[in-house]
Amino acid sequence: MGYPRIFAKEASMNTITKAIIPLAGLGTRYLPLSKVIPKEFFPLADKPLIQYALEELKASGVTEVIFVVHTNRKFIAEYLKKSPQLEKILEEGKQDSLLEDLRELEKMSEGVTFSYVLDKPLGDGHAVLQARRVLGDEPCFVIYPDDIIEAKTPCALQLAQVFRTSQKPVIALSQLSREKLSSYGIVGVEKIAHKLYKIKKIIEKPLKETVPSNLAIVGRSILTPEVFEYLKRARPNKKGEISLSETLGDMVKDGKIVYGYEFEGRWVECGTKEKWMHSFVYFAARHPKFGKGIRSFLKEEKLL
Repeated sequence: MGYPRIFAKEASMNTITKAIIPLAGLGTRYLPLSKVIPKEFFPLADKPLIQYALEELKASGVTEVIFVVHTNRKFIAEYLKKSPQLEKILEEGKQDSLLEDLRELEKMSEGVTFSYVLDKPLGDGHAVLQARRVLGDEPCFVIYPDDIIEAKTPCALQLAQVFRTSQKPVIALSQLSREKLSSYGIVGVEKIAHKLYKIKKIIEKPLKETVPSNLAIVGRSILTPEVFEYLKRARPNKKGEISLSETLGDMVKDGKIVYGYEFEGRWVECGTKEKWMHSFVYFAARHPKFGKGIRSFLKEEKLL
């Protein structure tokens, strides 16, 4: 998945240029794989999850990305930096296709600065708060790499278009079937316009009888400085964590305005091993270069 340059003009109008990517979790759902490979580097077809997130942010006009990590991981820095020696070897070997893939990654990083903040695995709200000193008093995107959004217009840019007029926090929403709702953060809403809602309540993994709607929270949001003030005062929940969605829920209880936007596009989940495997097959079968061969393989092996 890549975003065409036709969004460059839209992205340049975006007033949000900074983004936080929380990576401070332990990835326990992926054990034992995540003992040696951070989950954000698990492949989805021929790219790691983190690259899909970065491509979306770049296409949305972001120029500064803040990674919140729980150790001084070198994976991200190594992945994003240029590799002149490797490029030379590929050039000498006339491996033009591989060289092109490598340079596409470098192009994605052009014009974007990356910084790193250390944190302990104390919840996504705690992780986001640690980025405040780098972020300053600006609105920002928060994006989770294990939620991939396939969309003609990048999901982050869709949220930015809502923020441009509202200047309030915005969270991405997606409709789910009723039997799935108890596994997600679900919102109670007041409809404002087509696909736009004012959040009235947020319930994490509600019981079936307490589900307020069929709209689930997806891993994309825009936060304002006011959200960070609430995060500073937030107390750990029963798990000992500070939750971003619970903090937004507290804001709503206090009468603060938080908007939800039901984005245009497809939500592809990678939050568990099974969902990641489903998503891998989906992206691999639709790959522009390898998809045809993979679909043929699935049919030959009678896996379809």
